[in-house]
Amino acid sequence: MAREKLGKEAIAEALAGLDGWSLAGDGGSIRRSFVFKNFSEAFAFMTRVALAAEKMDHHPDWSNVYKTVNVTLNTHDAGGVTALDIELAKKMNRYFGG
Repeated sequence: MAREKLGKEAIAEALAGLDGWSLAGDGGSIRRSFVFKNFSEAFAFMTRVALAAEKMDHHPDWSNVYKTVNVTLNTHDAGGVTALDIELAKKMNRYFGG
């Protein structure tokens, strides 16, 4: 998957199809908070995402406090949001909902 920085229009179009995700204030990343029933569910989600991220060789910037996982995605070597970020965000949404 390409590591080319997406333009503002492409990011806006992608975000329109990504429930819960928004453009961060810096304009160079997307973010979302996932809230679970408890810590175990949050940690299980992070484990599943970690395995997918490793296969993609694309890793999230995230934090976990009890049942909440806060995620920021961007592609550092591209200097912004790329198709990799959008794909990982889609996987996270599927894992959260499924």
